[in-house]
Amino acid sequence: MNKENAMYLSRLTLTEHPNLHPIVHRLGDAYREHQMLWQLFDPQPDAERDFLYRRETRKGRPCYFLLSRRPPVNPLGLWRIDPPKPFAPCLQVGQRLAFSLRVNPVVNHDGKRHDIVMDRKRQMGWKTMSLWERPPLQQVIHETGTDWLQRRSERHGFEIDPGLLRVEGYQQHHSRRGRRNIRFSTLDFTGLLRVTEPDLFMEALTQGIGPAKAFGCGLMLVRRA
Repeated sequence: MNKENAMYLSRLTLTEHPNLHPIVHRLGDAYREHQMLWQLFDPQPDAERDFLYRRETRKGRPCYFLLSRRPPVNPLGLWRIDPPKPFAPCLQVGQRLAFSLRVNPVVNHDGKRHDIVMDRKRQMGWKTMSLWERPPLQQVIHETGTDWLQRRSERHGFEIDPGLLRVEGYQQHHSRRGRRNIRFSTLDFTGLLRVTEPDLFMEALTQGIGPAKAFGCGLMLVRRA
């Protein structure tokens, strides 16, 4: 593996700490969470982010999967870091993989990004529909999410099986960076895919899919099906 292109996959969990509760509360804010994870890589003032991450909850505590170009360090001793594993999957055309993906799914109108679920509801006239006319919200989420992922799969070198796709976990997030409001939504996908173009798919794995990568979106986790 070329050292310049080396990537590492790591799993982190918070250790026991006297200030654990305020730390967990801080990690509930997307911007502060990003700042704390950034400290794992000893950033320089002009450094660019070179990692993706995914947050999960294990036994009530945050747990993170990180894909990075540098192994994470632990200067404050807050984390238990499992030994980072080199990330260099051998991909082939036609290979089937199980995947898990959290994204910020948006559509662009007039140069502005819009939440796909809210955009679909607006197109449907959701607010003016009677309760018995409205389809179940989960149906809207599943259909719009499936459409969104299918449109992007070709450019990223894979195909999905719509019949086995789960679309869930739709959530809207609000945070602040100084006076700036940060708003974005997330959607979780799990299912099976088939690799169609290994180079494009490898780029998607290492660069992430969709926007809001700085806030825990875009990292696709894969394993053999």
